[in-house]
Amino acid sequence: MNKNKQRMTSKRSPKQNRRIFGQWLFFGAIAVFGVLIIRFSYIAIVRHVNGVNLVEATKKLYTEDQTITAKRGTIYTANGDPIAEDTSTYTVYAIMAKNQQSASGKALYVKNNAKAARVLSKYLPISYKKALATLQKGAGKFQIEFGTAGKNISLTTKEKIDAQNVAGLHFIESEARLYPNGTFASHLVGLTTSKSQKDTDQTRLTGSMGIELAFNKQLSGTDGRKTITKSGYQGSTETGKKVKDGDNIYTTIDSKLQTLLETKVSQVNAKVSPKSMTATLMNAKTGAILATTQRPTFNAQTKTGLSKMWRNLLVEDTYEPGSTMKVFTMAAAIDSGKYNANVTVPTGEYKIGNNTVPDWNTSGWGNITYAKGFALSSNTAMAHLEQAMGAKTWLKYIKRFGLRESTNSGLDNEQSGSIQFTYPIEQADTAFGQGIQVTAMQMLRGFTAIANHGKMLQPYFISKITNPNTNKTVYTGKKKVVSQPISSKTASKVLDYMQDVVYKSYGTGSSYKISGYRIAAKTGTAQVSNGSTYEQGDNTYLYSVVGMAPAKNPKYIMYITMKQPTLNGSSASDDMAEIFDTVMKRALEEQKASETKATTIKMKDLTSKSTSAAKKAAKKQGLDVVVVGKGSRVVKQSISSGTVVSSGQRVILVTNGQMYMPNLSGWSASEVADFATLTGVKLTTSGTGYVKTQSVTAGNPIEAKQAISVTLK
Repeated sequence: MNKNKQRMTSKRSPKQNRRIFGQWLFFGAIAVFGVLIIRFSYIAIVRHVNGVNLVEATKKLYTEDQTITAKRGTIYTANGDPIAEDTSTYTVYAIMAKNQQSASGKALYVKNNAKAARVLSKYLPISYKKALATLQKGAGKFQIEFGTAGKNISLTTKEKIDAQNVAGLHFIESEARLYPNGTFASHLVGLTTSKSQKDTDQTRLTGSMGIELAFNKQLSGTDGRKTITKSGYQGSTETGKKVKDGDNIYTTIDSKLQTLLETKVSQVNAKVSPKSMTATLMNAKTGAILATTQRPTFNAQTKTGLSKMWRNLLVEDTYEPGSTMKVFTMAAAIDSGKYNANVTVPTGEYKIGNNTVPDWNTSGWGNITYAKGFALSSNTAMAHLEQAMGAKTWLKYIKRFGLRESTNSGLDNEQSGSIQFTYPIEQADTAFGQGIQVTAMQMLRGFTAIANHGKMLQPYFISKITNPNTNKTVYTGKKKVVSQPISSKTASKVLDYMQDVVYKSYGTGSSYKISGYRIAAKTGTAQVSNGSTYEQGDNTYLYSVVGMAPAKNPKYIMYITMKQPTLNGSSASDDMAEIFDTVMKRALEEQKASETKATTIKMKDLTSKSTSAAKKAAKKQGLDVVVVGKGSRVVKQSISSGTVVSSGQRVILVTNGQMYMPNLSGWSASEVADFATLTGVKLTTSGTGYVKTQSVTAGNPIEAKQAISVTLK
């Protein structure tokens, strides 16, 4: 009984239990709130939770960082015409999902396949049938594209498609590089490729060859950044980073001379189909490259032809130069005092040990002087001359002319050349350009010593670099004397002998005469090496010529090489003369006009003027005006505004509307080339001199891309 009583007295009442539970609940809540207070205090102070920065997370929620892409610098000619510039291209796509609408309820999908196909076939290289089939196959898909036909669309074409208001057609914009001149010193100017940026979904244009690669850092600029703040954000934001656009590069390339050179080289290339060809015009007094091209080449805008030749033959290709090397042989002998103008040597062949040096005329010309041997391009005469001065002296001058050193042009993968000079026969061979490998740029650098009173100049192709952010010039290209391998007197004497090549009855360079100007030149023919021996047959030579004008004090040097052409009965000299005579004469005429201050004037901008007013203004300047077309307004002119022109110079004015063929009789090759460039006709010329006949009679209507041929005499 006592035990039962004890159990009854120890049992708690419900009220007591509720009180105890309430106490535990109270203290538990206090503990939880305490922990929360500590936790929130910690978060408020440290501002991190689970490794997440709350300030940055909030900032990301209410702000957006945007990258401002730097504009890639523009590459210009010396005249200020753009060669390479930034642009945008577009890819067209069609939304097919019928549930896609704008906020206002406007359909964002293709509602009418036939209409869309008609518009696409009108402005893109795709047929109506194929465009329609692509749209029909896209039924049920969210969106579709149209292959290569729908890519790389220009802004102009995009705007034309947009103007048709076709529902469902949309565009993606892409950064691109525009090369408006197409084939225009393409290997020198170079290309860009689009590369993905690290840790982003963006791409960036990067130089892949030529100037675009060599000056990629300057052209690229630096991207900027800005922060967009949304409503309701109370924190602070960074001010961002200012974008710095890439520098602009002005080359030394003359727009008109380059265009003319491209035209003439293309014509000769089509005629004789050489394995390769180079042609470069240089300012003899400064070293500036005024025009340069090669074949094979490519259209920088369309990339057509790029697969045939990636290398820049000006600096990346080494070859045996042949007889143009004799310019340096004569210079070395004269300058070293080993040259005797009265000595005569036998020709035809020359035995050196067990080897024979042959002349191109294997029967020879009897005993002749070194000077006559130079004009006749005798290998034996130059081999005798090398023996007379000695191998040690000759090698010293080869080094002086920089023929074993890179020109350090800055272009990618430039070669330095090589030489075989161990045995007497090898030493003699180099005197006429065999057994020594050079680049065209090395040869050009060496030739400047002959043209510039013995001073050898650094070739260059950048006239200046400007910063578009500050409008300041950050680099200026200028004349740089590398060394003086020979005396002024020696250089003058070599120029005299180079004139013999052109004007002596037995000289090999009579094709390079230009009416009204004295020319100094040296032709060359070299056997082409296949690596271990020389190739055999008729089509196994590299032909070349170096010409300087005016001969007594050259302003220009032009160097052309043509490897293994199919001559078809013509001579290599005549073919190369088509290029040399036309381009060199244009350069000399422009030089003469700029020097004749009293009778020269600056060309006015006549575009957008009425035809009658433009014609009157040009005649007032003393120009010979040719109007192409019967439109009311001038849209193009052959001489750029600001160009120095001389009285009586021909200027071509193209009007709006239908074009009509002018009378080309008496026009020079360069003027005909200007006409073709302005009108877009496909021009074919034959012969040299001035226009004698034309395939389309004067007064007949002409269209762009129409084929027209002229004969020069």
